[in-house]
Amino acid sequence: MPHASDTRQRIVDAVLRIIGQDGIAALTNRRIAKEAAVSLGSVTYHFATQHELLRESLLHFVAEETRHFTELADACADERFDIGQAAEVVARVAGGNAFDSRHIAPFELYVQAGRDERLRAAAAECFAAYDLLAARILAQLGVPDPERLAGVAVALVFGQQLRRLATGAPAEDLVDTLLVLTQLTAPQAP
Repeated sequence: MPHASDTRQRIVDAVLRIIGQDGIAALTNRRIAKEAAVSLGSVTYHFATQHELLRESLLHFVAEETRHFTELADACADERFDIGQAAEVVARVAGGNAFDSRHIAPFELYVQAGRDERLRAAAAECFAAYDLLAARILAQLGVPDPERLAGVAVALVFGQQLRRLATGAPAEDLVDTLLVLTQLTAPQAP
C-alpha cells in the first residue's frame, strides 16, 4: 500500500503536469486523481482547497528549482570558469530544444503567484536561487557588480524563455543573447 507522502507527491506531480499541459484552469479534482492514479477522495483528503494544492505544487517546484540552481551555482565556483562553461550552463538552464509541460508549468505558477499574494514568498525564494546562479556566473566572467546585474540577467532569461514558448525559437537564441549581454558588461582589456 502506498505511503501517504508518496500519494501526496504523486498528486503534486500530477498537478504540475496538468498545469504545464493545459494551465491552472484545467485543474479539477477528477483530472488530478486520474493523472495521479489515485482515488478522488485522496485528492481532497490530502488537499482541502485549490489554494493549498497550488501552494504545495509551487513549493515543491521551488524546492526542486532552488536545489538544482544552487548546485549549478556551486559548480560555477571553479577558478577556471570561462565563457564556454557559461554557455554550457545557460544551455542547461534553457533545457534543450523541447519546450514541454515541465518548462511551461513555472510560467503558470509564477502568474498565479502574481494573482495570489500567499504564493509570492515561495516564488521569491525561487527567484533568489536564479539570481544566485546569475551572480556567480557573472562574477566568474569578471562582470562588474554581478549582484546588481543578476536580476537583469534572470529577467532576460525569463523573457527569452517566454519568447521561446510563444514562438518556438531555439534554445541557442537564449544562449546567444546572454553571451552578448556578458560581452557588453564584461570589463574591456586596455
